[in-house]
Amino acid sequence: MNFIDLCVACGRGIANGCKACCRLLARMIRLTYRYWWVVITCVALALACALYFTRCENLTYKLNAVALLNGPSIQQFEQAYAPLRSGRLLPDDAAITPLVKEKTVKAFTTFRVIDCLHDGNADYIDFKRRSKPYDTLNVQMHDRLCLQFRLKARDLERLPEIEKGILEYLNGNKPMQQSYASYLSNLREEVRFNHAQALKLDSLTSAYYFYNVSSAQPMNYSGNGVNFYGDRRIRLFLEEIYEQQKHMQQGDYRLQLATAPVVLENHFTAAPKPVNGRRKNVLLFLIFGWAFGCLIAEVIEKRKVIASWLKQ
Repeated sequence: MNFIDLCVACGRGIANGCKACCRLLARMIRLTYRYWWVVITCVALALACALYFTRCENLTYKLNAVALLNGPSIQQFEQAYAPLRSGRLLPDDAAITPLVKEKTVKAFTTFRVIDCLHDGNADYIDFKRRSKPYDTLNVQMHDRLCLQFRLKARDLERLPEIEKGILEYLNGNKPMQQSYASYLSNLREEVRFNHAQALKLDSLTSAYYFYNVSSAQPMNYSGNGVNFYGDRRIRLFLEEIYEQQKHMQQGDYRLQLATAPVVLENHFTAAPKPVNGRRKNVLLFLIFGWAFGCLIAEVIEKRKVIASWLKQ
């Protein structure tokens, strides 16, 4: 069999499948016409179930928040997060345990945060899980994760309690606490070094400009007609000072956030659209009700054949 024969066989299979679907649809339409009272009853019941399932207090929302990992690796965090996913092996004294066991909070999962510009800032969250660990364009950040769980609308008032319970459980993990202690010590040393380097560069600039009298420094002319004293090469210190100042600000910001092994950059927020939205679920329930009504109509039409088969 060559490639053309394979294409022909695939085309025939697709055509036969389309013909079968058309025959099934035609059969369902005929059954709907003959036994309309059965089909309408099933559709009405399906519509009632859809409206009950999608009532306001029963709507389920996805809640997301970006977690900053201060020291723990992604693997350590996933190991600590695994009991929340499964609902097992949770400590009895944890505040989040009864909420998970009662199914108040469910469907815990995580998503990777992507850094496209390679500047250490989060650009977007990979909800579709398309990024790869070896991707050099859409780089997965190693210190941030997006946390997600599902919560019904009637339990949204308990969101602060749930958020506090999740953080208390995660930050109470001993391996993560050890990683955090090491990270915090190194971060403090880095901040101290950045401040020392900034003072050193500032002292070099001050020593040249302020300890030498202006008359001893050569006169230079800028392109816009403004005169200044000193060697033009000393302006190289300005870029270094700006760069060092940027590192110092980033270090101070990280140290300010490093109050626990896991810190939320934002509070959990609900998605604008619920998981069980009314429009989608009503359409699905109507299709299911129509199919179920046609099935009952088919049983009614073949009732004699079924009865004779049962009597054999």
